[in-house]
Amino acid sequence: MTTPQVTVSSETDGVGFVVCSGEFDLDTTTLLIEACYDQPVPAGPLVIDVRQVTFGDSSFLNALIRLRNTRPLAVQGPLPSQLRRMMEMTGALALFEIRDIPDDRAG
Repeated sequence: MTTPQVTVSSETDGVGFVVCSGEFDLDTTTLLIEACYDQPVPAGPLVIDVRQVTFGDSSFLNALIRLRNTRPLAVQGPLPSQLRRMMEMTGALALFEIRDIPDDRAG
């Protein structure tokens, strides 16, 4: 299992920026929730970068939905294929603004 990590920063325009990496499941998804509530994250929009998430189960998706219900939220991708499939299968993909960034590793 790849140890999950969550890094929180604030942009100058009041946007909170959260970078998630590693594997997130029922036991580790609380790292994301706690980081967003315990760190000094602006009350404005939140961008969650999931490009480095290697696994996210339904509890991770639930955490994203919970955060989305508290403030404007965008997910920065490209989404990992497993997470995208789960979001498509559950209909949750339509709930999020997805900001895809070209993958520099492709070329």
